[in-house]
Amino acid sequence: MDQENNSRRNFLLGGLLAAGAIAGCNTNKDVFESGIVGDVKPSGKKVKLLSVDGDVIEVDEAFLKPVPHMPPISNTEARKGIPGKKFVMVIDLSRCKNLKKCQEACNHAHELNPGENWIKVEPMKSAEFTAPYWEPTTCMHCDEPPCVKVCPVDATFKREDGIVAIDSDRCIGCRFCMAACPYSARVFNWSEPEIPAEIAAQPYSIETSIPQKKGTVSKCDFCADMTREGMLPHCVSACPNGVFAFGDINEDTVSNGAETFRFSDLIKDKAGYRLMEDLGTKPSVYYLPPVNRNFPYESGLENDKIQNK
Repeated sequence: MDQENNSRRNFLLGGLLAAGAIAGCNTNKDVFESGIVGDVKPSGKKVKLLSVDGDVIEVDEAFLKPVPHMPPISNTEARKGIPGKKFVMVIDLSRCKNLKKCQEACNHAHELNPGENWIKVEPMKSAEFTAPYWEPTTCMHCDEPPCVKVCPVDATFKREDGIVAIDSDRCIGCRFCMAACPYSARVFNWSEPEIPAEIAAQPYSIETSIPQKKGTVSKCDFCADMTREGMLPHCVSACPNGVFAFGDINEDTVSNGAETFRFSDLIKDKAGYRLMEDLGTKPSVYYLPPVNRNFPYESGLENDKIQNK
């Protein structure tokens, strides 16, 4: 952790010194006290930094610029999760029209290769004479995750806020976790990610799951970077029909962006359930049955035709 913080300071200080050199400052005067550097005026507020030689120096706050592409927190901190939180998702099957806006938003936010979907929307039918419906599935962020138990290098782990995450810097691509997951929620990156060079050069972040890496496993991360900021996951905010609701079970609330519900009442009143409950995985994703549907099943078939053109 100290080494990582020192790296940040050194990187930042190096950028500041380089900016001063480029500005052609007076060598007899401190660049940060000599007035305007480029288009930046001093604010008068000093910030202490650690120099490359280990000395503490003071720099005007106006000259500080955020380091690009650096995770807001270290991966060490990201592995712990957010104290006091226990995230949960509710998927209302009566609202799903197979628009796949959730999938599109997820793929874009996490820079996924084509076909490597973390969210899948499939047609389902319980029995011969029952009505079909559309079912989105994703990682269930189980309280008893079998994927965590089989990972030999601690690349897959469970945080204290309930999120099951992956550290791609540790992943060796053995795919034991994929074999152990009963929900088929994980994908394997067989090829080099199709991402811009500047994104590929970023340090890997557990909370954003970016950049993806060839030869590693990836999956839904509940948009941990968004939840840290108090925002909803991308799939939730992208769905125009309010299919997904997300929140903190400790606060007993979930929201789809437009509506907020008391989680316990919603599950009780709408007969909520979890997939493959008998396996004992204790998923953090709940489903509401497809009754009193907002859209006919056939409308989703039309969407499939449009998307497959």
